[in-house]
Amino acid sequence: MFFKNTLYTKIENRSKVRTFIDRIIKNLDKLMTTNYKLWQKLFLFSLGLFAGTAFCMKWMEGDLLQNGQKFTVIGLEISYTKEKVAAIMAGLDEHVRTILRYHLSFDFVFMVGVYPGIASLCMMARDKLGGKFLRKVLFAFAALQIVAWGCDIFENSCLLKWIKNPVIGNDFSTYHYIVYLKWFIAVAGALLAIPLALRKRTSLKKI
Repeated sequence: MFFKNTLYTKIENRSKVRTFIDRIIKNLDKLMTTNYKLWQKLFLFSLGLFAGTAFCMKWMEGDLLQNGQKFTVIGLEISYTKEKVAAIMAGLDEHVRTILRYHLSFDFVFMVGVYPGIASLCMMARDKLGGKFLRKVLFAFAALQIVAWGCDIFENSCLLKWIKNPVIGNDFSTYHYIVYLKWFIAVAGALLAIPLALRKRTSLKKI
């Protein structure tokens, strides 16, 4: 009898958790599902912000030199080893250190253009589709841009910390995983949404 009651309680608790999660997903869906033109306006605003900040950051990259050797922010993010990143940060003169700080500061503004822009693209594409599965996938990628944005903030915070104190601990592997996750979510969302957003609208079926 005790075993039956325990089993029943566990099943009931799981059912409550599942209901709670379903409710959160439905509320999030209602929050993000809005007029196509509003998403379009957000996308155009984000595109302008993206283009402006990207130009500024590209212009600064010519000054990113360490001992006469050029380095890149993408390299600091992805391809350079822990030792190379530490060596670059430790060898920066004050001018280049200031430029790199400016670059990373502009990157925070760049994020405001990128992730809402990709999210709006996903929602615009979703609005044009009738298939349940793709609409759910696009909604998921739109919501996940918040995660990618958080990953990008973490990444920039690490780089700013290492500029100030170029001693990199055991968190470098975690840093790389966070960077890869950011790139995967952002690039996958954009590559999926762009061709679908350019398609003609199909008959819609509500989720």
